[in-house]
Amino acid sequence: MSVESPFNFFQEYWIDAWQRSVLTLDALRERGNTFIERSAEDVPNVLGFAFEPVLDGRTLPRPVNYFVVRIVPPEGTVTDPAKPPFVVVDPRAGHGPGIGGMKQDSEIGVALAAGHTTYFIGFRSAPEPGQTIEDVCRAEAAFLEAVSARHPEAEGKPVVVGNCQAGWQIMMTAAIRPDLFGPILLAGSPLSYWAGVHGRNPMRYLGGSLGGTWLTALTGDLGNGIFDGAHLVGNFESLNPANTLWAKPYNLYSKVDTETTRFLDFETWWGSPVLLNAGEMQWIADNLFVGNKLTSGEISTSDGTRVDLRNIRSPIIVLCSWGDNITPPQQALGWITDLYGHEDEIVANGQTIVYTLHQTIGHLGIFVSGKVATKEHAEFASCMQMIDLLPPGLYEAVISEIDGTTANPALIHGKYLFQLEARTLDDIRQLGSNSDEDEQRFATVARVSEINHGLYRTFAQPVVRAMVTPQSAELLRAANAHRLRFAAFSDRNPAMACIKPLAETVRSHREPAAPDNPLLTLEKMTSTWISTCLEGYRLVRDATTEAMFLGTYGAPALQAAVGLAADAVPARRQIGRDLAREVIAGRWRADLEARFETGGLPEAVVRALMHVRLPRRTVDERGFAVLQAVRQILPANRRIGFDELKLLFRDQYLLMRLDEERAIRAIPQLLPDDPQSRAAGWQVVQDILTASGNLTPEEQRLMQRLEPMFVGARPLPQENQDA
Repeated sequence: MSVESPFNFFQEYWIDAWQRSVLTLDALRERGNTFIERSAEDVPNVLGFAFEPVLDGRTLPRPVNYFVVRIVPPEGTVTDPAKPPFVVVDPRAGHGPGIGGMKQDSEIGVALAAGHTTYFIGFRSAPEPGQTIEDVCRAEAAFLEAVSARHPEAEGKPVVVGNCQAGWQIMMTAAIRPDLFGPILLAGSPLSYWAGVHGRNPMRYLGGSLGGTWLTALTGDLGNGIFDGAHLVGNFESLNPANTLWAKPYNLYSKVDTETTRFLDFETWWGSPVLLNAGEMQWIADNLFVGNKLTSGEISTSDGTRVDLRNIRSPIIVLCSWGDNITPPQQALGWITDLYGHEDEIVANGQTIVYTLHQTIGHLGIFVSGKVATKEHAEFASCMQMIDLLPPGLYEAVISEIDGTTANPALIHGKYLFQLEARTLDDIRQLGSNSDEDEQRFATVARVSEINHGLYRTFAQPVVRAMVTPQSAELLRAANAHRLRFAAFSDRNPAMACIKPLAETVRSHREPAAPDNPLLTLEKMTSTWISTCLEGYRLVRDATTEAMFLGTYGAPALQAAVGLAADAVPARRQIGRDLAREVIAGRWRADLEARFETGGLPEAVVRALMHVRLPRRTVDERGFAVLQAVRQILPANRRIGFDELKLLFRDQYLLMRLDEERAIRAIPQLLPDDPQSRAAGWQVVQDILTASGNLTPEEQRLMQRLEPMFVGARPLPQENQDA
C-alpha cells in the first residue's frame, strides 16, 4: 500500500469502520421496519412467485390456518399437462411460509423449470381455534384431492415436497391416505427423533435437559393457549452461537456494501415467527421430540386408525446432509431400520425408498440454498417419473457432473447425471445409530417427561392459567428476545431517527478502506478469534450436556424408579408385526406364482431389461429417457399408460426376485408370432441398455442368451423342445 504518511491507514480504516457501522445500523433499521410491517400481516409469506388461491383450510369441516395456492408460471415458462403436478409444503416450525419459493433457484423454481404445474401449501400466522395436528393432516389430504382434480390428464399423482417439519406431517398424511400421493420428497425432515451419534447431534438431548415436556405446557399456558414459534427459532439459533452471536452480524458489517440485500431477504423470513395452538405444540413434543412414537406405530387418529408408515405406497425420497445439525442423517434415515429388519421386507411391502447424502450443506441450505436447488432438487424434479417407475427396494441417488467421458450426454437433463444404486439396510446402519443402552436412556427420558408433565398439570397448571390474561400473553410474546432484537432497531425507536439520513449521506460519500489495510486485516483476525472462542464454548457446552444426559438417564436407580428394568436392556424400538399385512403379502406372492407365463411383448421386454441390468444394481436417467421416447412415438391407442407401466415394472421385478430363471425361460411364451414385432421389442431392449454406455462382459453374455428369443423364428414352447 502506498501512502504519503505511515499513519494514513489509521484515518482510512476508521472512516471506513464508521461508515460501515452506520450502514449496518441502517440495514438493521430496515429489517426492524419489515418485521413490524409483517407482524400485522395475516400471511407473512416470502414467496417470490405470483400465485392464485385454490383452497382455504378455514372453509373445511375442521378449519385450519393452512391453504393451497397455484404458482403462476413466470413469463416464458411452459408446463406440461401430462407431467404430475408438484406440491411444495413449507415447515411450520416457528417461521412463516414461502422459503421453498423465495427465489428463482428454489424448489418451486426448479419444479416449474422441469415443466410441472406447481402448487404451494402454506399457513397463516395464527392458528384456528382448536385446530390439531390431525386436522392439519386431513386438510392436506383435502388439498391434494383438489390438486388432483385439476389435473385428470397427468401421468401420476401429485409429487409432494415436505421441508423439515412439513416432512413428518406429510408422511403421517400419506400413511392415512396413501391413495392421494405420488412420490414424496423429504428435505431435512426428522422422523427418528432419538437417533444420532455421540459427540454430535446435541439437539436430541434437549428434552432430557429440560426434564421433559412440562416446560412446553408451561409456555403454552403462559401464552394463553398459544405457543410462540419464536421459542423454536431461538432453539435453532442456540445450536450455533458463533454464527448467531457473531459471524452473521459481522458478515453483514464487513460486507455491508454488497451483503445488505441478501441479509434482508433472509431475515424477512427468519424474523417472522408464527403461532401454534398450545395443544399442537404439546402433541409434537410428547409424541415426536420426546416420545419418538411415529416410527414405532404408536400414534393413532381420533377414529382409531394407526399411523403406520408402511402403509405408504408412493416412492419416498430423502434428502439429508452431514452438515445438518438439526436433522442429521441418522434422524432423517433411521426410520427405515425402525420399520424394517431387512431390505427384502421393503420389497415385500412394495415400498420404494431413495436417499441422497450431501456432504456439507446445513439444515436450512437443504431447502434454501440455490446450489442445492439447481443440483439436487433440479435433478429430482427432472427424474421424478423415473423414480416413480422404480421397483420396490432401497436405493441411493448419486448425482455427478458429466464430462467428456460420459456416454450419450444428449440423453441427460442438464449438466448432472442422475443414477440410482441399490443399497441394503447395512448401508443405513453404517451411518451411525444408538446402542441399546442409549435407547434405554431415551426411553427413561420419555417416562420422566410423562411424570413431570403429570405433576405440572395437577399442581401448577390451574394456578398458571388463573393468572394469565390475553393481555399478559401478548405482552410476553412482544418481550420475546427474538422479537425485541428486530423491533429495537426499527423506526419506532426514537434513537434510530437519525440513522436513515445519515446512511444516505454515507452512501454518497463512501470511502472503503483498501483491502490490504493492516487494521482491516487485524479486524478480520479478531473476528476469527471471536468466532473460534464461541465455537469452543459450544463444544464444551455440548459435551457437558451430553455427559450429563448420559449419566443422568443412564443411572440404574432412575431407570428403575420410572419402571424400566435396571438389569435388562430393552429390545430396539421397532414397529410390531401386522398380521393382516402379512396375509395380503402371502396372497400377493401366490398370485405371482401363477403369472410367470402370463403377458405379452411388454412383459418380455421388461424381463429382458431387468435380467441384464440387475447384476449391475444401478440405473440412470439415460435408459429412462430412451424408454420415454419409445412410449411417445407409439400411437396413442397402443401407448402404455404410466400407471400401467408402473404396475408392469413392479410385477415383473417381483417375478424376477421370486424365480429369475423361470421368468427368463418363460419369455418365448410371452412373445408374439410376428417376427417384426419381436425384432422391434429386441431393438427397444438394446437401445435402453446401451444408453448408459458400453455393456460389461457379463451383460453382453446375458444379451447373447436373450437375443435368440426375440430375433428369428419363434422358439417352440418348452414342453415341445423337451419332447
